[in-house]
Amino acid sequence: MARYTGPRLKIVRALGIELPGLTRKTPNRDYGPGQHGMKQKRKSGFGIQLMEKQKLRYNYGVSERQIQRLFREAKNSREQTGNKLLELLERRLDNVVFRAGFAPTTVAARQLVSHRHVRLNGKPVTIASIRVRSGDTITLSEKGRKIPMVVECTGEPSLSRPEWIAFDEAQATATVTRLPDANEVPFPIEVQHVVEYYAVRL
Repeated sequence: MARYTGPRLKIVRALGIELPGLTRKTPNRDYGPGQHGMKQKRKSGFGIQLMEKQKLRYNYGVSERQIQRLFREAKNSREQTGNKLLELLERRLDNVVFRAGFAPTTVAARQLVSHRHVRLNGKPVTIASIRVRSGDTITLSEKGRKIPMVVECTGEPSLSRPEWIAFDEAQATATVTRLPDANEVPFPIEVQHVVEYYAVRL
């Protein structure tokens, strides 16, 4: 399944939760999309697991294949699977560019990366899925810093910058001071449901 490129607000309404990485918009209706959206639906165990998994997919902008690969890596690590999965997602370069306040969403951050505006430790990169490490520094190109969207977001980021990112406003640089914790994910997520979802499918 490829990365989602359709209406973002529709996904927010369907999942019933705001996903800051997907869109800055807030739905003006508190029920799901479609003609049956107002009807209360009782979700099965599978439905709950699927919804939690979809939250991760849409917020971080990853394909089904990518999240499955990350889950296998998390499962094979010595750490708790769910927490490790969240850490790996938070460490994606496009997410770090977003969390550092260079872009309003991960979608916009991915575009900055693909257009060669992002520098990782001084070197231009074009792969949004690169995994940052503690001590890495992210900056933008001279042209990238002048983009109106970037100027606006740097002054007023969509989310408050997390503690694991040190931002130098004078130099417009972001440094990863440590690896992110699972509880620093910027939206409610029951990651154990995601673990249970994939435990019987992979």
